[in-house]
Amino acid sequence: MKKTLFRFALCCGIAFPCEVWAETDTATPAEQKPRQAPHKASAPRAAKATKKTRDRANSALESVVVTAQRRAENNQTVPISIQHIDGKTLANAGYTALTDLQYLAPGVQYDPTQGAAFQIRGVGSESFDFSNAKSVSVVVDDVVMDAQRANGMIGMVDINNVDIMMGPQGTLFGMNSTSGVIAVTTGKPVLNKFTARTSASYGEHNERILNATVNIPVGSKAAFRISGFDNAQDGFGRNVVLNKLVGSTNEYGGRGKFYVQATDNLDITLQGDYAHHWDSSVRTPVGGQSAAVTSALNSLGVYPNSKNADTADPIYGNIVSEEYGAALKIHTKIGENDLNFISAWRQSLYNNNTPVDLVPLDVSAYYPYNFGHLTTQKFSDEIRFSSPKGHFLEWLAGGFFNRLDARQTQYQWGTAGAPLYVDGVPAANLYNNSGAVGYSGNTSLFQSRNESLAAFGQLKFNISRHFDIAISGRYTHDKNSQGLSFINTDAQAVTGYNPTFTPTHNAPVYPWGQMTGQNFSGRISPEYHFNPNVMAYFTFSTGYKPAGIAFVGNNYDPYHKETVKSYEAGMKSEWMHHRLRLNVDAFREDFTDFQATVLTPVPAGNGTTILTSAIGNAGGLVSQGFEGNVAYKPIPDLTLSGSVSFTDAHFTDYVASTKANYTNTRLTNAPVWSANAFIDYQHDLTPHLGVQAHLDYAYRGTTWTVTGQPDYSKVPAYSLVNLRVSLLPLNKRLQVGLYVRNMFNQYFSTGYQLYGTAGYLHYTSPDARRTIGGFINFSY
Repeated sequence: MKKTLFRFALCCGIAFPCEVWAETDTATPAEQKPRQAPHKASAPRAAKATKKTRDRANSALESVVVTAQRRAENNQTVPISIQHIDGKTLANAGYTALTDLQYLAPGVQYDPTQGAAFQIRGVGSESFDFSNAKSVSVVVDDVVMDAQRANGMIGMVDINNVDIMMGPQGTLFGMNSTSGVIAVTTGKPVLNKFTARTSASYGEHNERILNATVNIPVGSKAAFRISGFDNAQDGFGRNVVLNKLVGSTNEYGGRGKFYVQATDNLDITLQGDYAHHWDSSVRTPVGGQSAAVTSALNSLGVYPNSKNADTADPIYGNIVSEEYGAALKIHTKIGENDLNFISAWRQSLYNNNTPVDLVPLDVSAYYPYNFGHLTTQKFSDEIRFSSPKGHFLEWLAGGFFNRLDARQTQYQWGTAGAPLYVDGVPAANLYNNSGAVGYSGNTSLFQSRNESLAAFGQLKFNISRHFDIAISGRYTHDKNSQGLSFINTDAQAVTGYNPTFTPTHNAPVYPWGQMTGQNFSGRISPEYHFNPNVMAYFTFSTGYKPAGIAFVGNNYDPYHKETVKSYEAGMKSEWMHHRLRLNVDAFREDFTDFQATVLTPVPAGNGTTILTSAIGNAGGLVSQGFEGNVAYKPIPDLTLSGSVSFTDAHFTDYVASTKANYTNTRLTNAPVWSANAFIDYQHDLTPHLGVQAHLDYAYRGTTWTVTGQPDYSKVPAYSLVNLRVSLLPLNKRLQVGLYVRNMFNQYFSTGYQLYGTAGYLHYTSPDARRTIGGFINFSY
């Protein structure tokens, strides 16, 4: 594969030798320098030339500006594979959650089952462990969102763009990221201009999507921008005992920014945000339950199968999360150089109330009382000092500090399959999966601190108009710690009576541990520009994730650091006077001691076991493949675009135990093929009335949600199609239209689990059904 990458880089330079040099119109029409005024006799010819230039400007694709190297640059000049999604594309697709990026960007996945985490190119750590760093960093407005169980953003409103950078990116971003970065940029306050935009959608299943953004100038040197949202949708399934919907969601929140341009060389931004999420997306039965439980389910109208979203659990499960915080950004000029300082404080909450019983408690109960309460708090500082562009040497230097504290209480009490009530009398004793032998506490208390200090920088040498090379590096010092103790929760308040408890686990030999480590990561990226429109590059980079502490069934279980070597070769090009854009790349990533998650059996009481997520090091892992994206604007009103990803991600060395050899098995949630396509049409019927249409298609190949590819965890390949059409009257300030999401009503599951004697369970997404609705947008 490594030889293939070098061959690919060479081919980029010789694939189109004639057309590369024949493309002499290298600037977009808007960038063309004005010619001298023609003689009077040549006026018709000049008018014709002016019209030709104007037509080219209307037909050219819009430039894509990214900040992958911490400065605004045209994506076509950046030696990194980047998936760019603008706010308009997000709105047209009708998605409202950051996790929905997996349907818009091939090579991006999200797993809701093992601690909630993104994956890029098939790779990403998924763990319930609190000291485990994320493989994919989510960065919102330059702030790293690293809280456990948090996606980084609830609700998407006033989004300028999302840039997904593939592969290790730690040398220029605050946190180390071995798999990639998802960078979200929200709207910035605008000086001297009042604007307002509001949007409302309503569709099937009581779906509502409401949001608004207002930009208010404050004098001539400041502006305030505020946005808010409220999204909700009824669930996919039913709780037949409680007569409630399963899978319902409700989110609301807001963001505010205050921007001051104090001088020509100094600007300050103060921002804050708050968001709340609630859902009832609990696990539902697929099969493998006992004959008694299956019979009870059937008698109540619940039939376990691969599409079942119903349950008969008498306790209503739900998840509540909150994310909120504030950030201060200061930007100033020192001579021609830019100095940026970002300081952030954030908190999050995650309440996980997920009983696992499936049927009334007088029939069977597994863990009817299963509740976790997690709070996190973080503080971070980042500073970047950079030179201007255009010189022989461009440089950037920076520093980063991050401290993340987490505290979780967890109680898990049950009967391990026996009825909780017999003749109306509750069981006097419950198995306590959250305690320890010899301890009186009935609730686990986890406390962790992840601390990171880093310095990073880059030197870029613009050697000639054809060739340049960038060299970057990062030194990191990490300190991660975690402890486990036991406290008491008032059982009367939870259960309605006072049971006794039998712990299912032994006490931890070591109740607290700490792992420290240092690392230097680097990147080198030579580029060759055949002309301003065609560039070939090769990037070699390394990445690192720190070691950590885990507790598996109360067992103290530290794990080692993870490292990666990445090779990427690609070509970025534009053709046909910037009407056609074609970017391709091939990659290979070699991971050593990858921090993998597997299901490990631990005692659950009554002689049974339960599979719990355990993190450990896989000796070797490879992710390799190719990616491509294309955009074409055949006429000014029509844009066609699409992306494809082929990823072969598998373990090359992973022997978890004498009975579990996962070598040569694929990674979880890692499709070999994924792709999407977009069609966007916009036409002016009159000077005051327009029409728009958007169609998008997404394909995701077969995946497995459990390490080792067990048959029960297989998620078959599926495709999704979304449509959106609208009219724009009132000088196009008003937009009224219809939308169809998941047009062909394609069902899919988002994850399977084998949960002890409760059998096979899975999750179902609200997106796994067709939704038809209407929307109205107004801009001022």
